[in-house]
Amino acid sequence: MTEHILDELAWRGLVAQTTGLDELRSHLDDGPVTLYCGFDPTAPSLHHGHLVQLVVLRHLQRAGHRVLPLVGGATGMIGDPRMSGERVLNTKETVAENVERLRSQISRFLDFAGDNPAQMVNNLDWTGDLTAIDLLREVGKHFRLGTMLAKDTVARRLNSDEGISFTEFSYQVLQGHDFLQLNRRYGCTLQTGGNDQWGNLLSGVELARKADGVQVHAMTTPLITKADGTKFGKSEGGAVWLAPDLMSPYAFYQFWLNTDDADVVRFLKIFTFLTREEIEPLERAVADEPFRREGQRALAWEVTSLVHGADATDAVVRASQAIFGRGELVGLDEATLQGCADALGAVDISPDASVIDALAESGIVGSKSDARRAVQDGGAYVNNVKVTSIEAAVGDHPPLAGGWYVLRRGKKSAGLARIHA
Repeated sequence: MTEHILDELAWRGLVAQTTGLDELRSHLDDGPVTLYCGFDPTAPSLHHGHLVQLVVLRHLQRAGHRVLPLVGGATGMIGDPRMSGERVLNTKETVAENVERLRSQISRFLDFAGDNPAQMVNNLDWTGDLTAIDLLREVGKHFRLGTMLAKDTVARRLNSDEGISFTEFSYQVLQGHDFLQLNRRYGCTLQTGGNDQWGNLLSGVELARKADGVQVHAMTTPLITKADGTKFGKSEGGAVWLAPDLMSPYAFYQFWLNTDDADVVRFLKIFTFLTREEIEPLERAVADEPFRREGQRALAWEVTSLVHGADATDAVVRASQAIFGRGELVGLDEATLQGCADALGAVDISPDASVIDALAESGIVGSKSDARRAVQDGGAYVNNVKVTSIEAAVGDHPPLAGGWYVLRRGKKSAGLARIHA
């Protein structure tokens, strides 16, 4: 017997709050259900938090339910209120560009063909021509100020020095209106989102009940944290972006590969589509032989393949091995090497730069004296070729694709360099 989709999602740690678990279970049993999740184009890329929602949508679509990923061309012009600080509003042109980027990203995660195709929607379609009078008369009259003021983010902002603008305060009205319109247009009866969106989801549930007398449902996922309780999802450069031009596949892969042992099994359940039978041996491996990092390698492979594709992931794995002397560098393409440079660090060097100078400038060693010792001890490499002379120049070696050189000390410290004219 196939496991109920709610039980599957719960086992994976993807269910936090619902408007009624038994009611939702029954509703899904009566399905197929049409559901949606919104993605606001306030940035030019989705990130790890959005990835959780895309995974949920994919699970539900696989279970036979119809999914409506919503790109918020309207709500993206405002932005959901943050816990502190007013958002700087993007221009309409920027929002439109971000909408197209997000649509392209989302299209890779869901099936938009086949017997149960997903359908992309944009709330600008029903909000763009909505007048202020119509919004106030038809939507605003169903919202109670006390409920709106009680929402955590709003209450916190009201008690802060900066306060909250009417623009951001109105966001929950617009999101609630989305659910109402999707119910009317597509028969949508379920909204999913992160747990920080619970209040906004309830706005839609209440609006549908008050305006049209219909019962709809909401379900949130937990906010993902590390085992020690700290915030998950910050790389050294900021958010874990899904767009390769904001975070290279190499850096993305390395982020997941560096997952702590205490988190890896939980993240395998949340971020991958591996089955229980596939995850259980990885869980045993993490417990019994953590030094082999089998769980981390599986996690990094699965998530990077999901986001960037298997070919890009294969190139990243080969690069990861080759950079540290366990494979061939020659076959790596320029884009992959650029990703390595972004993640490991890179320096521009002069045409006659010595290996000693390049190692020191790159930060791979602490000083030129350290670089000389590395060469003398046989631990300095350019493009995986051992450097045998302290007089050697980087340019003595043929460059890799894009003019890159890989500098390395020992087996664990590496960086890239490129000769500037």
